[in-house]
Parts: sequence; structure tokens; C-alpha cells
Amino acid sequence: MTTVSRRLPKQPHLDVPKRQARELLSEWCAGKADAFDRIRRRHPKLHNADDAALTSAALRLNDAQLVIAREYGFSSWTQLKERITAHTIAGALDAAIRADDCERVVHLLRANPNLLHVPVVSGNWGPPMSHAANLGRLEIIKAVAELGARDFQHAFDRALLQGKIECATWLHKHGARPVAGTIMGCCETLNAAGFRFLVGLGAPLADEHGNRLAPLAMVLETYGRNSDGKHEILKILSAQGYTFPDTPIMAFHQGNATKLDEYLRHDPRLVERRFAYGEIYPPALGCAPDGRSGLHWTPIHGTTLLHLAIDFNEREIFDLLLLRGADVNARADVDSAGFGGHTPLFNAVVCGPGNDSQMTRALLASGASPEARASLRKFLDWTETPRWHEARDVTPIEWARTFPEQNWINTEALKLL
Repeated sequence: MTTVSRRLPKQPHLDVPKRQARELLSEWCAGKADAFDRIRRRHPKLHNADDAALTSAALRLNDAQLVIAREYGFSSWTQLKERITAHTIAGALDAAIRADDCERVVHLLRANPNLLHVPVVSGNWGPPMSHAANLGRLEIIKAVAELGARDFQHAFDRALLQGKIECATWLHKHGARPVAGTIMGCCETLNAAGFRFLVGLGAPLADEHGNRLAPLAMVLETYGRNSDGKHEILKILSAQGYTFPDTPIMAFHQGNATKLDEYLRHDPRLVERRFAYGEIYPPALGCAPDGRSGLHWTPIHGTTLLHLAIDFNEREIFDLLLLRGADVNARADVDSAGFGGHTPLFNAVVCGPGNDSQMTRALLASGASPEARASLRKFLDWTETPRWHEARDVTPIEWARTFPEQNWINTEALKLL
């Protein structure tokens, strides 16, 4: 299922989402599968509708507009319109919150009270109080609350996701509660402080549907690469009664280099083994079996532990693998379409936000070849146009320079090649 997510441009105009809504309605009329998936994903009344139900549904333009608004992160078309109309003021409000200028924030909101309940930048970050909670601006949170803000729960969730415990504590004292699903934000960002705080409050260890495996799956599958936070959360989950399989991959996820070294000493060939997607993200632990749900950067299916250590930013394990003779030019498995065969350097240059070059330096010092060539295919989800990106017969440098999501590129690593 495709997941379209959009961000407003620097100079948004309402004509654009209007056109997108009309296009979505036309695609629905034509019976396009992507349109059906997008409607199911975002329309609250059609989440469980099958293709037959969607085909016969009496969808109107306002339904398509709701889907588009939610793809932009707003709860309604009206809210999206308000945000675009007030774009300049919202920009000033964002700047004032980031600068911790409480007086300026209050002035702007008194002059524009309608913005009190409208997301400042995106639906995720939320209205002014929630926006301030993301940034740990407690005095602004208090001031906005006095002006009549109502998003205490969302602000609480965002404060925890970002590890702003002082803000979360104040919001909890003023009515926010750790309901089912609250724990998921900390799992997404691998924020151990927020996770520990919620466990102390007795928060349900489950998503909003009551799925107890969902937090564990999120910790394993998230885009977050805070390895220390990940290890700590997994320890807390273990203390809360979660059990993990005794496997090299779980030792890897837990950052347990000592345990992984025991596996390597018992089976020296483990350092050469290629791991399948289902081993990296075990369905038995709640991970989706679709082969696309785990959020990583350069493809990791059929790769070695060295590839994985780079992608997951496991530095101690990376050093251990080099010590145990890992091949810095090891190639990933090649699939039936000819994609794969990439070496760890490919993972080092397209590895998500962050510009640390330590692992790349170590690879090159150990003989990694910048001239290695491979063909890669990566599904780009959570973009405005979800699609497959293919690169044929490229070097690590070419893989990085032609990659569509340039914020995933490790520019410092790239300079070394």
C-alpha cells in the first residue's frame, strides 16, 4: 500500500491542493489502485473498504479534499485552507516559538486567534502549543494554554516523542494522559527518556489498537538511528516481560556486541552470511511481512552484518566485525531482476540524515573499493509520489549523487570517495 505524505512548499497556494483533489477524484473514477490505496489510508470512513466498496462508493470532491488535506498532515480541508491563508503569519509564529520569544508568540496569537488551533507547520507538529512542546518551550506552552489552547494531549505526545520530559510532566499535570498508542512516539524516535517516563506512569505498552507487539516492531522498523536509545528501550521492554529470540540478529538489534561475538566465535562464517529481510525485521515480533515496512536507506535485504551495522549506526558492532575479518567489499545478494550486489560503501553514502564519516574512513582504510559497481532498486515511500527508484551499474558515488532524496546522503562520507 502506498503512503503519500506531503509538506507545504515555502510559498503555498490553495490552487495546488485543489488540483490534487480533482486529480485524485478522477483517478478514483478510473479505478486506479493507487487512488484506492490513498483513500483507504486517509479517509476515516473508508479505511476498511475493499475495492468493490470503493468502486460503488458515492465519493465527492469534498471526500477527495479530505484525503489531500490529511496527506498534508491536516485533519480537515478547512484547516488546510486556514493554514495556507495565514501562511506569512504562521511563518512568523514558527520563528518566534523556535526563538523562545514568548512575548512575540502571545502577540501574534492575540492578533490571530484562529491560529491557536491550526498546525503551525504540519499536522504532526501540531498547533502552537504542540509545536512548542516539540521544541521544549515550556513557558510558551503555559502562555498558549492561558490563551485557550486545547491540544494538551497532542502536545504531551509530541513532548514525549522529542524527549522533552519537563514539558510532558507539566502537560500531564494539566490533563494529558498516557493512553493506548502514546508509547509509539518514543518508539519511533527511539527516545529512551520519554519511553521510561511513560512506563513509570503506567502507560499501556501497545498501539491505539491494543497491539502489544506494535511498540517492539516500531523500535525495530523505525527510521530512527539512535542506537543507544534503541538498546535502552529494548532493555526496558525485556524488563516488562517481552521475550526475544536468541539469534545473532537480536543480539545485533540489542547492541550486544559481547553476545554477537560469541556467535561469531562459534560460527566464523556468520560474518559472511547474508540476511533476508524477514530475519532483520522478524514478523514473529510484530514486524510487517510485506518486505517494505522497515525504514532503512540503501537496500538491506540480502546484506551482511557489516552492511547492517552501517545502516543501523551500530558502531561497536561495526568495529567488532572488522576485527573478526568482515569483508569490506562483500556484495549483497542479487535478485532475479539483477538488483543487488552492492558493497558496504553504498550503505555508507546513502544512510539517512547525518554526516558522520567515521565508518566510511574505516572501510576505506581496510581496502573498500570506491569503484565497485552494482544495480540497486529502492522503494521511496512517505514521499509525495511513492515510487521505485532504480539505478543501474553505478558506483557508490553515482548511487549517492543520483539518489532522489538528497537529505539521505552522507555528504561527509561522499567527500572521502
